[in-house]
Amino acid sequence: MFRKIEDFKKAWAYETGATLKMLASLTDESLRVKVYDEGRDLGFIAWHITVSTPEMANKTGLNVPGPKEDSDRPDTAIAIHDEFKNSAEALLKEVSEKWKDEDLLTKVDMYGEQWENGNTLYILITHLAHHRGQMTVLMRQAGLKFPGVYGPSKEEWVNYGAPAAK
Repeated sequence: MFRKIEDFKKAWAYETGATLKMLASLTDESLRVKVYDEGRDLGFIAWHITVSTPEMANKTGLNVPGPKEDSDRPDTAIAIHDEFKNSAEALLKEVSEKWKDEDLLTKVDMYGEQWENGNTLYILITHLAHHRGQMTVLMRQAGLKFPGVYGPSKEEWVNYGAPAAK
């Protein structure tokens, strides 16, 4: 849970930056990759994090523009990337301009529970991390390379003068 706006701003900048790098690595063809026939495809997960960012933020009383939860997924990876980027930037601006540290303790109804705003911001970030992990599996299956987030990806080890992890 966040108790300081500045702490959230730093974490949000890093986490959304990592998410944008991953989204930029997607191709239009890769959006249809899934692990099994009944599973969610890569495009579904990418679109889910895109629509859930404004959806969850707006439940706190912020005004973050973005696609609605039930909107159709675009056919292109760049459209998903751009929609996420716009919502992520808008969320940061809204929090920075409208909230003070004490607003992070305000409780609002979130899915039938009372969540403090600081907890909602924390969950938005962990939600991104959770789904980025899912995306890496599908990206590997699609034959895509992707950027490391909390350390180098397999392909990035060479940039550090080390052999790729086996």
